[in-house]
Amino acid sequence: MNNVVKILNSDLRFPVNNIYCIGKNYSEHIKELGGKEIPELPVIFLKPNSSLNSNNSDIRIPVYKDNLISNELHYETEIVILISKDGENIPEENSNEFIFGYGIGFDLTLRDVQSIAKTKGLPWATAKGFKGSAPISDIIKKEDFPASKNLSIEMFKNGELKQKADSSEMIFSIEKIISYISCIFGLSKGDLIFTGTPSGVGQINSNDFLSANLSGKVSLNLKVK
Repeated sequence: MNNVVKILNSDLRFPVNNIYCIGKNYSEHIKELGGKEIPELPVIFLKPNSSLNSNNSDIRIPVYKDNLISNELHYETEIVILISKDGENIPEENSNEFIFGYGIGFDLTLRDVQSIAKTKGLPWATAKGFKGSAPISDIIKKEDFPASKNLSIEMFKNGELKQKADSSEMIFSIEKIISYISCIFGLSKGDLIFTGTPSGVGQINSNDFLSANLSGKVSLNLKVK
């Protein structure tokens, strides 16, 4: 992928800078993972650029010393925002000025690795940031997107609908997320923001095929090896 995203219906390749991810942004997903408390502020973690993966690609669980490092690979489907320009301390009402476009992505997670790390109070970058763990569709420019405020997610595993939601269900809106990240980290041109997953996450295994779309306008396909 060479640290770039493709722009839909264009030869343009947009270099990626940071990859920010939002956790616990849909209440039903919090419940399905056994949580109860709704966060007061966005929960943020990061993925390295080596986690980027393109449409129609294969995904593999990493191997260390001839052994898979996980036996429980999960999908999490998310609306992704591509940031168009640098900004700090962005007011929510101005956040749209910093959006280049939208995509659909998978925050692939090694759930058993994450669970062990959480139990021991350790960081879980391995579970979320392994190579290829952030597949993303082409980006559709915001001006080419329908005027409707809400963006919708549909995700299918082997043809069966597993996740369906829209952005109105988010605990923290896209505007709030952009403003918050800009105040804490600052935002840079080329940053990607994975905005959190709705309920319906689950395990995937070898030869599973995943397909997701954003409001029927842009899609992402993935094969598990």
